[in-house]
Amino acid sequence: PAVTTASSDIIRGTADMLILKLLDREPMHGWGLGQALQSRSRDALRIQPGALYAALHRLTRDGWIGSDWRVTENGQRARYYRLTADGRRRLAVETKAWKRLAGGVALILSTR
Repeated sequence: PAVTTASSDIIRGTADMLILKLLDREPMHGWGLGQALQSRSRDALRIQPGALYAALHRLTRDGWIGSDWRVTENGQRARYYRLTADGRRRLAVETKAWKRLAGGVALILSTR
């Protein structure tokens, strides 16, 4: 069970970091975020809508993203999310931690 919890935390933290990174480029609505994650990862990453909206709610609650209602390019109303100053700082911290973790995993995988 401890391994499952750690794995879940890593996946959730990674999804949060990737959402913050996408929003660092431009504000997006939820559906657009899911599509951007999938296309920019060349279909390697997908996030279920329920998990995506739970992450957006959590990131909003934590003050890392804000939102407002806008009209999409096809005339639909949608909530657009944007990175806050706190979110930008959090993204920097998470990116540094992820790079350190990925480097450590790479070292272990490269040993015989």
